[in-house]
Amino acid sequence: MAEEEDEPGFEEELEDASGGADVSHGRRKRLFSKELRCMMYGFGDDQNPYTESVDILEDQVIEFLTDMTHKAMSFGRQGRVQVEDIVFLIRKDPRKFARVKDLLTMNEELKRARKAFDEANYGS
Repeated sequence: MAEEEDEPGFEEELEDASGGADVSHGRRKRLFSKELRCMMYGFGDDQNPYTESVDILEDQVIEFLTDMTHKAMSFGRQGRVQVEDIVFLIRKDPRKFARVKDLLTMNEELKRARKAFDEANYGS
């Protein structure tokens, strides 16, 4: 029983793990909660997943994005992240590379379609 008292409680561990990133009222602003809930539901989770699950997933997403951004900033022009830097970072991961390639291709197709639509409607 004495050993249990020496260990920090679960709530204390959560407070320490926050790293001072908390905003007002002791909670950090959640940026991707709505999107992550929808994605979790799409991948088979409950329609209303536990808030703790969403928070943990969001922390992992933010950590991944921060890490990738720092790495991308070290490759390209200093202080600037470009698409080519991200593509360079994920070139060895076939799934991520294929997905990024698909998204970039789709983005270009959408740009061409918008341009064609604008030219048809407004006549350049």
